[in-house]
Amino acid sequence: MYRGASRYAGPDTACLIMAEKDWKECIKNLKGVVLDMCGVLYDSGEGGGTPIPGSVEAVKRIKASDLQLRFCTNETQATREKFVAKLQRMGFDISVSEVFSPAPATVAILKERNLRPHLLVHDDVLPEFDDVEKTDPNCVVVADAADKFSYQNLNDAFRVLIQLEKPVLFSLGRGRYYKETDGLKLDVGVYMKALEYACDVEAEVVGKPAPMFFQSALTDMGIQPQQALMIGDDLVNDVGGAQNFGMRGLQVRTGKYRPSDEKHPTVTADGYVNDLAEAVDIILKHRGQ
Repeated sequence: MYRGASRYAGPDTACLIMAEKDWKECIKNLKGVVLDMCGVLYDSGEGGGTPIPGSVEAVKRIKASDLQLRFCTNETQATREKFVAKLQRMGFDISVSEVFSPAPATVAILKERNLRPHLLVHDDVLPEFDDVEKTDPNCVVVADAADKFSYQNLNDAFRVLIQLEKPVLFSLGRGRYYKETDGLKLDVGVYMKALEYACDVEAEVVGKPAPMFFQSALTDMGIQPQQALMIGDDLVNDVGGAQNFGMRGLQVRTGKYRPSDEKHPTVTADGYVNDLAEAVDIILKHRGQ
């Protein structure tokens, strides 16, 4: 979609400089947009976080266009309902049915496979697992547990896994870090890797960059991967994950973005924009909206 865009030349430079025909070619087939949330719509932090300037209006503009819109997040520090309510208070036009998050997807897998999880998750997301049997656990589910990632809690999860003949580990995402208003924070992928190493097991990732997670959003919109664009701040999990699924991936220079992302050895975004507002400006301009 944005292949051939020039490298970032400075904070005031338009991010996507390319031939007009390239824009027309890609935009005419675009039917849906998938947005990451933390780092694209808002920065999390004390008091629930703050919207990134222009993002509230950008979401409204997409919804007013002929494009479908869904939100894919690896957020696992709250139930989907509480998470959406927080964003609504920030001014975002968003509903629970538009948001795809790992916890509900994981619950469906656990029930389908008759698995009983030991949970290493944030207290605020525990209600998502109320209907799942948890006695005598035969798998471990790890999510962004924040301060719950103590030595004792990690060791408890390790002990469950190591005593299983065929250990099963689910990780709700595999991000290395994310951004809050007071700086970068370690994400679930760091702790997932520790358990993988200790137990000689490979985690089953539920959430980005797993293909089935992107598929769920596209199925809900009734469109194909080549008709969709993912916009995120995580080069590997948002952009790279979408590209591996056949979508196009656009990276914003907000959230966890770092300049070194644009020189990553294995993942190259289809394009880079300063923020979501700029992305929407460009997309709608070339759709004549």
